[in-house]
Amino acid sequence: MDSPSSSSSSSEFASIGTTGQSAARSGGGEGVTAEQSRRWHDVFWLGIFLIHLIGMGFLMGVLGLNRFERENRLNIDKYTSRFSENESGLTETYWPLYAAAGGVGTFLGWSWLLLLGFQATQMMKVSVHILTTYLAVISVLCFWAGQIFWGVAFAIGASIQFLYVISVIDRLPFTMLVLQKAVKMVWNIPEVMRVAYAFMFVVLLWMALWSFGAAGVVASSMGDGGRWWLLVVLSVSLFWTGAVLCNTVHVVVSGMVFLVLFHGGRDAASIPANSLMKSLQYALTTSFGSICYGSLFTAAIRTLRWEIRGFRSKIGNNECLLCLVDFLFHLVETLVRFFNKYAYVQIAVYGKSFNHSARDAWELFQSTGVEALVAYDCSGAVLLMGTVFGGLITGTCSGVWAWVKWKDRVIMIGYTTMLMGMVLVGLAMVVVESAVTSIYICYAEDPLLIQRWDAEFFNQMSETLHQRLQYRSARAREVLTHNRLDDIVQQNASI
Repeated sequence: MDSPSSSSSSSEFASIGTTGQSAARSGGGEGVTAEQSRRWHDVFWLGIFLIHLIGMGFLMGVLGLNRFERENRLNIDKYTSRFSENESGLTETYWPLYAAAGGVGTFLGWSWLLLLGFQATQMMKVSVHILTTYLAVISVLCFWAGQIFWGVAFAIGASIQFLYVISVIDRLPFTMLVLQKAVKMVWNIPEVMRVAYAFMFVVLLWMALWSFGAAGVVASSMGDGGRWWLLVVLSVSLFWTGAVLCNTVHVVVSGMVFLVLFHGGRDAASIPANSLMKSLQYALTTSFGSICYGSLFTAAIRTLRWEIRGFRSKIGNNECLLCLVDFLFHLVETLVRFFNKYAYVQIAVYGKSFNHSARDAWELFQSTGVEALVAYDCSGAVLLMGTVFGGLITGTCSGVWAWVKWKDRVIMIGYTTMLMGMVLVGLAMVVVESAVTSIYICYAEDPLLIQRWDAEFFNQMSETLHQRLQYRSARAREVLTHNRLDDIVQQNASI
């Protein structure tokens, strides 16, 4: 960690990765090409997800049909009589707003994929810098409309976003470099782009049913309290379903990117035939339970980890606050061992269970020191900013339309359509994120894979890793020295 040059550091980690190269070649190649080695994992969560899907589909169909073309068609209003009555409507009154949200979200998702191929760095900069302003503007609009709670919520969101960007501003150049290389990788594999488009169509089909039920809830005769509870349940269902579909794309793209890096190029003769279809088959069968399981927790833990890391670096000398944040930091770091996005690469390549994959990925990063580089990178947070920004634009478009016609339903419609937009744009973003995770896994297993693909990028990664390891070593020595001085002062005081 204290070597004088970056070249020595890169060669050291290259040698570390090379020791596991033979294992990776035997295990990884077999895991990708040999169908017999695949076993079903996390079947319990696969069953739970399918039961949830069927149950929610039935519920949304009933809620939407009850108000379709005629009020209380299925006579279920008698079960909601204990809720305060409100002015009712029809499902088809609000359904076009959700159709418009689906169209806007799809357009934004496709536009992101196309623009990332030509102006990747500029698009990422827009995501980082414009989100704070947009949140602040929506906060002002909510206050102007008399929605105090939502105005405060968006104001807090704008403040947190601003503080986070300030805390990681020094990491953005390296983050933009990694994202640029990831976009270059997926842009050279057009098959994965087609997979993203196909899954976006699948999401639209599910959202047609979901929005049918949501429109029925908004049009129901229940009071705001009952409708909000139902919308929260529908939102959780949409979040989980969207996360599962996004992570399915994640597994497919990760498997393809790993193969391309492993075999030295997309046109290499050693790449197995029908690799994309096999990767898709594994993702939808033996590994689907692991995807359903990981999709429940990974996104929330990742977001919490980003925020805590950002605040932790800017606390300063406040001992009490630092102690509290350190406790939360170590708690979240423990959870990351079992729920991290790098598990999906291990699932795609080796066919392991989710917890096994997450633990192996994290131990791989810890043993090679690449975890210092992963912690320094903010690509996941930047992509999430783009996802949230796309969702906010979608929600704003439908919210403005609702404001013109039904001012009392603006927040409900804007909130639910924002989630729709986030899922659709997130499907586009996950393609790039999959390439990022695969690059880090390949760099940890065998840095020479990255060097063979892009020697300049390999040198930049190695130099940054060397700097981060030196920084951590200096911080560790500083903490030890500080603790020793405190012990000496205490001993002198007792004497």
